[in-house]
Amino acid sequence: MNRPRQPVIILAEPQLGENIGSTARAMLNFGLTELRIAAPRDGWPNPAAEPLAAGAFEAGVTVTAFDSVEDAVADLGFLVAATARPREMEKPVTNASGAIELLTAQTTQVGVVFGNEAQGLSNNHIALCDAIMTYPVNPGFASLNLAQAVIVFAAAWGDAQGREGRFEGKNAGVGDPASREELIGMFEHFEDELERAGYFHPPDKTPLMMRNLRTAFIRGQWTSQEVRTFRGTIKALALGRGKARIKRED
Repeated sequence: MNRPRQPVIILAEPQLGENIGSTARAMLNFGLTELRIAAPRDGWPNPAAEPLAAGAFEAGVTVTAFDSVEDAVADLGFLVAATARPREMEKPVTNASGAIELLTAQTTQVGVVFGNEAQGLSNNHIALCDAIMTYPVNPGFASLNLAQAVIVFAAAWGDAQGREGRFEGKNAGVGDPASREELIGMFEHFEDELERAGYFHPPDKTPLMMRNLRTAFIRGQWTSQEVRTFRGTIKALALGRGKARIKRED
């Protein structure tokens, strides 16, 4: 599968090193690795970024500082501006998924521009961009932290690239699905013990009762390990019933 070039994440005039670090951490979780910062208030490098990055810089996120947003985007062919405020500009407005469609359709390097913590993007910054991305936030409280704003886009990007969740499509380590042979063996073992215990009554209802039990078990989508565990409990119950009977006879 040929993956499109990943977009560059640009932070326009970010203020806090902590937010730059948090942004790097958010990006790397979803496979984004190129971060550009334009005119950071506290300069770069910034030691305050390291703890919040949680190792993202060492693990692959590169950071390049520029004197201005114009310099940071100079080599990019298509830009999306992230903003929660309506702008009186003739530009396409879309959500994260729509922005990703626009970005992946390009043949040049692309980027997503995020504003600073206090004011977001200025109109001059947005004028440099080809499209606007906004999120379906609460209209009465549109207040995302800088890294939070980035991670919404980054998660949508990871999803669009077909990245699976850590447990998606997996049995979360509990083992392989049980075979029909294993299930049938479990059914017969359980039914034999139920028969000995006098569960199937009246006798003419036995086939229906067995089918109902088997249907319920099949619906559980058992693993091989679960079958072995359950058969162990059947055996333990049968042994316990036998010991109880011997005790009563004594």
